[in-house]
Amino acid sequence: MLFDYVSLAGGLVVLIIAGDILVRGSVGVAQRLGIPNLVIGLTIVAFGTSAPELVISLKAALEGSGGIAIGNVVGSNIANVLLVLGLPALIATTPCGEDGATKNAVFMVAVSVVFIALCYFTPLSLTASIILLGLLAVFLGDSALLAIRHRKEKKAAAAAAAAAEEDDDDELDDVEGVPDAIWIAGVYIALGLVGLPLGAHFTINGATSVAQAWGVSDAVIALTVIALGTSLPELATTVMAAIRQHGAVAIGNVIGSNIFNLLAIIGITSAIVPIDVPAEILHLDVWVMLACAVLLLGMAGFRICLGKISGVFLCAAYCLYIFTVYSLGAAI
Repeated sequence: MLFDYVSLAGGLVVLIIAGDILVRGSVGVAQRLGIPNLVIGLTIVAFGTSAPELVISLKAALEGSGGIAIGNVVGSNIANVLLVLGLPALIATTPCGEDGATKNAVFMVAVSVVFIALCYFTPLSLTASIILLGLLAVFLGDSALLAIRHRKEKKAAAAAAAAAEEDDDDELDDVEGVPDAIWIAGVYIALGLVGLPLGAHFTINGATSVAQAWGVSDAVIALTVIALGTSLPELATTVMAAIRQHGAVAIGNVIGSNIFNLLAIIGITSAIVPIDVPAEILHLDVWVMLACAVLLLGMAGFRICLGKISGVFLCAAYCLYIFTVYSLGAAI
């Protein structure tokens, strides 16, 4: 039992360090290549922080535990909005009104609706996989076009004031610890992408063992402990992004991770093995997930800056959700 607690604590430390490194490297790449921070958050950071969900869901589906595979993704998406945005807001103000955030939040809500509709045709199989991966291709294509367009605009502006812009970038690097060279930023990203899943692995193993020792069911573990554990990379990354005042990376990470969770993780997993969707998840959890997606869309659309009051509200909502899940689980 002691080893489980050590694994849990050690995993959390690795997650925090890896999250900080990933944010620094990602912002460094964005600045050197002229790519919007939001696009970096939506793609590179989001995919890296979603790696634990992919490993857990694929392993669970192969072992015939469809409830864990689906519960992990649904629970993670709920935690991403309520907890991953709520906790950093208690530390530093997190803006949700970055350019492009609203459009991507609309896509996230649409993807959530499609996912819920597909869940009613359980098990999720190759047909669902084709639909989800097709939507993922659309999302990545749009992000690529946005990056190309932004880079062209930046080059045009740089032609008029190249020297001044260079000085600004250097000053930002010195103050915020963003890597000067793009290859160093790349190393930061690689280390972050390796460290996050590794930290999540030890955290999940420790947390799951502790939960099982307390007599909690697998379904509840999937929606709470495992979902929270696999959301820790997003939490670590978003906390560091908020502290370093990189709001675009923070909001982009959450939106992108939720999109990747539904499209990439379920899309890839259902292409390999059919996933049975438990009825209890359809009764409550997918609808809470959709409500969270709509809430995030509202925050992005109204360009809300999350402060301490908003953080308390979001964290309290997540605690209420966890309490409800455990209460229903105990009743069953």
